[in-house]
Amino acid sequence: MPDDPDTVASATARFVEKLALGLSDMGWPRMPARVFAALMMNDDGRMTARELADALSISPAAVSGAVRYLDQVGLVARERLPGARRDSYRLYDDLWYASLLKRDRMMKMWAETATEGIELIGSDSPAGHRLAEMRDFFEFFVAELPVLFDRWHERRDTENRHRTT
Repeated sequence: MPDDPDTVASATARFVEKLALGLSDMGWPRMPARVFAALMMNDDGRMTARELADALSISPAAVSGAVRYLDQVGLVARERLPGARRDSYRLYDDLWYASLLKRDRMMKMWAETATEGIELIGSDSPAGHRLAEMRDFFEFFVAELPVLFDRWHERRDTENRHRTT
């Protein structure tokens, strides 16, 4: 890693844009991807709206819309630190777990909605078959996610123990 602060800042800014571009290629809206990438690269994962706007050369309104989106998908929380005059935005500590947990609730809702559709039109029609597959798919993931979460936490904890010894 370079020692020159300007070189580090420039390399970090380029990486933020690279990460944001990758997220955009996966379907993320551009501004939320850039804000998320900036928070990921910030040492404490926390920045104010002004810091984000300055770092990304975007307007405060763009920051506001981006953090609203990131909050809705369970990736960012807004908070005000004691004695601070401005809100800051931070990544959740167990970021990926929190995000998928929010998705788990959505998957339950989609399974329930598919069931309602099946009850409405019956299961023998082509639409009923598609709805049944939708329901079965989301019910499967709802059942499997807790097992995956447990496996992930176990693996992460094991790797963290190895890093500290």
